[in-house]
Amino acid sequence: MKHRTVSGRIRYTSKKPEMMDRERGREWFAFTHHGDGSVILRARCEIEEPEPTVLRDIVYALGPNGRPNDLHVHLTVGDEFMGTGWLHHGDGYVECESFGPPIGRLSQRVDYQGAIDGFGTHPIVGDGYLTSRMDVSKGPHRREVRVFLPSPDHRGATPPMIAEVRIMLEYLGDERVTVATGTFDCRHFRFVDESSEGMGGTTHPHYDMWVTADPDSIFVQGGVGGYMQTWYELVELER
Repeated sequence: MKHRTVSGRIRYTSKKPEMMDRERGREWFAFTHHGDGSVILRARCEIEEPEPTVLRDIVYALGPNGRPNDLHVHLTVGDEFMGTGWLHHGDGYVECESFGPPIGRLSQRVDYQGAIDGFGTHPIVGDGYLTSRMDVSKGPHRREVRVFLPSPDHRGATPPMIAEVRIMLEYLGDERVTVATGTFDCRHFRFVDESSEGMGGTTHPHYDMWVTADPDSIFVQGGVGGYMQTWYELVELER
């Protein structure tokens, strides 16, 4: 086989006083890197806290040079089927075909001007990989990131529908980080929601993450403050 695979697991824990450092979910992921530069991300995510629980399966395909191609989503919330959908990115448009009990059968198309940075997928490892769109050769700086998501909900717990989000992403510099699976040279990034409408009508708290300082851009550790008080850590890695 000519492709290269990177796989692993991320542990979700809480920083809320009543749940300090308790496991609240987990994520298994695998990247397939092809010789032409295209990438496929697969992820299975389980969120136990807060209720209702969320189980999400994702397959995200990117073409050479990081161009988003398509995104498949299957979602279970509270152990009940919530929805399934397919998003496709064309030249200047995003389309969606989805189905779920709250929405029935849905077809959408959104035309846009300018450029986008990718699909927002909701798996933590997808957040880390999105940082590869930043030009770190400029040194620490910030810029607006533009993505289309299958759900504006902060946990991605709504049936797949097209949602556009613009959020600031900061590159804060390089740090060496040690987690359960080893020590890594990392880049420190921070998502900052400065939009007046927020994500899904609610401002997303600051989200810090440390991502491997190499082309794989693997999420190593990070957390969200505010009302979420979450923490994420890479606990298994194979590459």
